[in-house]
Amino acid sequence: MGKLLIVGSVAFDAIETPFGKTDKILGGAAPFIGLAASQFDVESAIVSVVGDDFPQKYLDLFAENNIDISAIEVVKGGKTFFWSGKYHNDLNSRDTLETQLNVLADFNPKVPHHFKDAEIVMLGNLNPSVQLSVIEQMEVRPKLIILDTMNFWMDSFLDDLMKVIEKVDVITINDEEARQLSGEYSLVKAAEKIHAMGPKYVVIKKGEHGALLFHNGDVFFAPALPLEEVFDPTGAGDTFAGGFSGYLAKTDDYSFENMKNAVIHGSNLASFNVEKFGTKRLQNLSHEEVFKRLQQFKSLTQFDIKLT
Repeated sequence: MGKLLIVGSVAFDAIETPFGKTDKILGGAAPFIGLAASQFDVESAIVSVVGDDFPQKYLDLFAENNIDISAIEVVKGGKTFFWSGKYHNDLNSRDTLETQLNVLADFNPKVPHHFKDAEIVMLGNLNPSVQLSVIEQMEVRPKLIILDTMNFWMDSFLDDLMKVIEKVDVITINDEEARQLSGEYSLVKAAEKIHAMGPKYVVIKKGEHGALLFHNGDVFFAPALPLEEVFDPTGAGDTFAGGFSGYLAKTDDYSFENMKNAVIHGSNLASFNVEKFGTKRLQNLSHEEVFKRLQQFKSLTQFDIKLT
């Protein structure tokens, strides 16, 4: 089992969906990634920054789930990153109402010494310069570097982002972002172009329509589990990344065949995340529930067919 280093924002979110709204709750990429990865009992650490307004109970939550918090910097007198958003009725689109970078604006990541040899680095959605700084602090080249990014960084920091992309093994982005990054509408062609930028594996997330995994001309598709209702999609992509990276850290197998399993585990955990606001569902998720839903995924995708 390998160590997993998680780099990402730790934040407050205020969310409104057709099903209700919240005041400030735990958000940011890193908590979703970390809590999802904790389902695999891996040794992980979060590299991030918060203000002294960040509740101790959340730091305790991370520690209780075997997530090292020594590299979460607490800035005295500072305010934690805050994001507020409102989802439309279809839950596939949203409006950002407010973004306050606060302490994240001057974030200088510091990788803890005992994680500078981590086998897997999961670069959550952040400024590419921060992601690059973390890669450069690693004492040995990780077995796997996974990058999650978004269109904002493509719009405003493309040169820095390309420097990161050429150094990673896996990139996870959604279909819209894949098209923007590659300039190709076909996701197959988009994946080919992104491969040429550096990553050996390209994961393209399609929300309620599943996820695609590309590697050297091979393609794997994992459906999303049909759910009776989706309550809050915030953090679903980060939860997918946490399940994906957590499973790979547990198995220490980075083959294409095992990547398929990682995609399924990521999709499985993401299906739980959307059932409640924020990280609430992940905080109370049992191994039994996870296993039972994995069986549903198996039933959904497994079939016998006679080829004549």
